[in-house]
Amino acid sequence: MPTIITKKELEEYRQMCYDKNNGRILTPEGIRFICEAHNYEPEAIGKYFLEILSRIQNK
Repeated sequence: MPTIITKKELEEYRQMCYDKNNGRILTPEGIRFICEAHNYEPEAIGKYFLEILSRIQNK
C-alpha cells in the first residue's frame, strides 16, 4: 500500500532537499570540523555561530 503525504509534507521535503544540496544542513561531521577549527573553545565557537546567524538573517 503506497504512503500518502500531504502537500505541506512534500513541500517540506523539497525544501530539505534544496537545503541539503546547497550545503545548508549541518551534519555531525560539520559540527566537529567547526569545533576543531576553533580549538574547542566555547566562546570562539559561539562567536562563529552568531556571525553565521547574522549573515543568514541579513539575506
